[in-house]
Order: sequence, then structure tokens, then C-alpha cells
Amino acid sequence: MSADAPRPQILYSVRAQRGTTLRCKGWKQETLLRLLENNMENAEHPERLIVYGGIGKCARNWESYWALVAALQALENDETLVVQSGMPVAVFRTHALAPRVVMANTNFVRPSWKTFYELQDRNLIMFAQYTAGPWEYIGTQGVIQGTFETLRSIGNLHFGGSLEGRILLTAGMGGMGGNQPRAMTMLGGITICADVDVEMIHRRITAGYCDVLARSLDDALALAREAVAQNKPLGIAVVGNAVEVFEECLRRDFRPDIVTDMTPAHDPLSYIPAGHTVEGANELRRRDRDGYFRLARASMVRQLTVMNAYHDRGAQAFEYGNQIRRQCDEEGMPDALKIPGFVAAYIRPLFLEGRGPFRWMCVSGEASDLARLDHLCLDLFADDLLITRWIGLARRHIPIEGLPARVCYLGFGQRARFGLAVNDLIAKGEVKGPVAFSRDNLDSGSIINPTFESEHMPDGSDVIADWPYLNALLNASAMCDLIAIQANYAMGESVQTGVTMIADGTAEAAFRLQACLTTDSGIGVVRHAQAGYDRARQVCAQHGVKVPLWWTPTATFGPDD
Repeated sequence: MSADAPRPQILYSVRAQRGTTLRCKGWKQETLLRLLENNMENAEHPERLIVYGGIGKCARNWESYWALVAALQALENDETLVVQSGMPVAVFRTHALAPRVVMANTNFVRPSWKTFYELQDRNLIMFAQYTAGPWEYIGTQGVIQGTFETLRSIGNLHFGGSLEGRILLTAGMGGMGGNQPRAMTMLGGITICADVDVEMIHRRITAGYCDVLARSLDDALALAREAVAQNKPLGIAVVGNAVEVFEECLRRDFRPDIVTDMTPAHDPLSYIPAGHTVEGANELRRRDRDGYFRLARASMVRQLTVMNAYHDRGAQAFEYGNQIRRQCDEEGMPDALKIPGFVAAYIRPLFLEGRGPFRWMCVSGEASDLARLDHLCLDLFADDLLITRWIGLARRHIPIEGLPARVCYLGFGQRARFGLAVNDLIAKGEVKGPVAFSRDNLDSGSIINPTFESEHMPDGSDVIADWPYLNALLNASAMCDLIAIQANYAMGESVQTGVTMIADGTAEAAFRLQACLTTDSGIGVVRHAQAGYDRARQVCAQHGVKVPLWWTPTATFGPDD
């Protein structure tokens, strides 16, 4: 579609196509197009192409969006579309088993937020977040099992195996944080979650991720205490700035059991400082970007100070991957790293088995397809309590947003087995349409982030970025359908890959799925095995992974060796 071609009149209401009608030249391309549309269907600010996470976009601008749509519709079955930071830049003839889409998002040298925004102002780049740029976002549920497993681990480690009657104080009801109240109620607990944006709160309540909007902080605290007395799970939202709500709770000597947050602290320009409304923050961003940065970081220091104080009082306080500790460390806060990050503290044992937020999306749009895959998962892994417990809870508690989708922490070996079985069901007609497999950044081998997924690695390799690049190279070699290499923090903190693999019932799909669903999680297990984790080495041996040389702490070499 040329830049001068007529555009649809309603730009902001995109819905993923359902059914069996093809608009593209193959189901691979059609599936990827529907995933792009599904991002928009679930987007927080679709008029600005922002899917979630403050400024995470699925396309650089509207011209790029419609060009992506047109390119996918015209893409041949032996061609590859090349995307640079949300803009389609080329189509090359490759071969039938090559990825249909390759992309690189938000990668630049000498990184800083100032440089990023200057590049964005010149229409040269976009911020992809994790699953927005590669068109893999599945709505609020995308990270809910990660929240669930983190909270469950806290319950096991600190509360005798149960969170019934326990209170989580947190903030952030956006596309990531909005899952927190439901994850806690699935474990029998109570949540008070603050967000300054009342519309965002209403969206999560309407979708079914939160139970009630409190009239005030007084009302929220009263509702929480009543729920504890009745031993009743409850998700409570309250309108308020995270800093001010946290400080007031501490001043009142309110004692939650768990404290965290999922505000967009990774990007100071998306984080709303204390004392500002949503509208006031928008105006200040436009008027004084540098001043906004200073106010945002000052508020983060105040917020983390409260979280540290709760830690000192015995609450299980932790950072949930939003980089607030790093931002405060950059501001010179002396105890910015006092509380732990959640990966190293609670869920890394899952990574050692290749487990992480694996997910599948039913391109047909049929809820019956999702139900059939739930049954398949339960049948295949009936002896795996982590899987069966989660699928049972997810079927009862997690609503469908956009295309029917499920997230489930399948491990190394399980993903390939499941993918092949799904492909067989499609071939038999028991599933009506193709199924796309992807996973979030919180996976065992897809990311380097030394204050998040790769924090406190036993071999000291926290900052080594070779592993996500190896993940991307392997997945492309293993014939994935889409591969993306992304930098997700403009301060140079993170490199991550996004990947999509598609089951369409064909023998070719089975061939590709067997390879890529093995390499994607397998390199993550190897990464942790090479870091010195015995459990990961056991998993490598169990699955016959060939490892020419194991890293050992004694194998040191000088410059003359």
C-alpha cells in the first residue's frame, strides 16, 4: 500500500480476523498478520499504536502499520519480510523454510533515553517492549503465570505454603501489572493495587482481572481487612499515585505481607511522578521532557524508599522486573539494590528446566480450539503438577482477550511434544485453525538483563549478551516463522529475542516445530548449565544435549596461554 493510498476511516478500532478466510498467500503470513491485529485489538492506546508498557509499540507509525499489512498480504511462501524498528524495509526471496519475518527493534549504540527520544522524534526508531514489537502480546494474561509462580514461591518460602489471608500491596494496572490482583486471588490472597489512571483500572475490572474499585485508600484498607477476617480472596484497585499510596500506607503503619509494583519505571517518561494526574503528566512531557525525567526519578526514589522500609519491617518486598532499582541506583540512592529481584529470589529454578511463559494463540478465534488445547495439555502432562494445577486455574479464572490464548510454563522437551501434538490435531480437523506459539522475555534463554532475568548468575555472567544472540541465530537456523532481536531498555541494560512458530497441520510445520521448539528453550537450559547449575546440567543430559565443553571456575587462562 503506497503512502498516498486511502486509509480506513476508523484507524483506532482494529480487530484480529477470525475464521478460515485467507487474505495472504499462505497461513504463515495470515497468522502473523492476525497476531499484529491481535496486538492492536488488545492495545492500551491503539490510536498511538501503543500496545502496553508505557510506549511499547507494534509499528513505528500508521504509515508503517498499513505497509506491514500490505507486505504480509503480498508476501510469497519463499520470501522473507525485513522489519527495522516497526517499519518494513525490504522483502527478499529466501526459501520456503526460512522465517517469513525477521526484525530488529530498538537497537542502537551509546544508548540513553535522551538519545532514544531524539531518534524517535526523527521517526527512526520505536520502543518495542518485549511482545509488542514482535506481535506476540496476548493481553493481560501474558505474564500472569509468572506472577502466580512468583507469589506461590513466596508462599512456600515464607508463609507455610499458603497465601490465604495474606495481603499484597502493589501498583500498576497496565497491560502487565493488571494481572496482579487476579494472580493473588488465584492463590487465595488479597491485593491492594494503586494506579493513577482510573480508566486503566476500569479496563482490568471489566476484563475480569480485578474485583472492585475502592472509593478511597481508607475504603481499600477496610475492604482488605474485611477480606482477611473472612478469609476471602479479593482484588482491590484504588485510584492514586504509587508513591503517595505507598507512603500513606507506611505512615499509617499498615502491614502488608508482600510489597512490589509493576509501574512503568523502566521508562521515566512513562512513569507518572507524585503530584501529577494523567493529564498533567501528559502536558509536562510535552512541555519539559528533561524536567519530567528529573521528577520521575525523584518519585521512584521515594517509592523504593518505602519498599525498602517495608522490607526492613519484615514484608516480602521485591522488584518485579520494572527496573525501579536500577533507575534509583542511577540517581545515587545508596540502598537502591536492597530488595531482591524476583527472578533470582523466587523463580530461577524453573529456568533450569527450560520453563517460562510459553504461550499459544488460536488463530481461528474459536474458544473451542483453546478448550481442546487445554485438554491436550492436561492429557500429555498429567503427571506434571505445575502444569495441571495452572491449566485448571486458568480455565476458571482467566478471561479471553482478543484471539483465544493460553500461557503455560512448559519446559524443555515438553514444548516440542506439545507443538507436534497440536499440529496433528489441526491436521485431523480437531482444531479449526492454525496455532501460533511464542513466549515472553521471562524465559530461560531469550534475554540478558543483569538486574532482572540474569541477575546474580553463579558464574558472574550477568552482563554477557552472547546468549540471546545465540538464541536468535539458533531459532532462525531451526526455521522459526518470525524472529526478532531487541534492546528493551534504552540505557543499554537488556538484549532480548522474540520468536513465533506456527502449527498449521502440515508436514512442513511439524518439521519446523520439532526443530525450533527444541532450540528455543534448549539454549536456555544450556545457558544455565554453563553458569554452573547442576539441575540444568541434569536436564541437558536427560534430553541428550551434546555439550562439547563445560565451563568450570578453575579453567582460567592468562593472556600468554
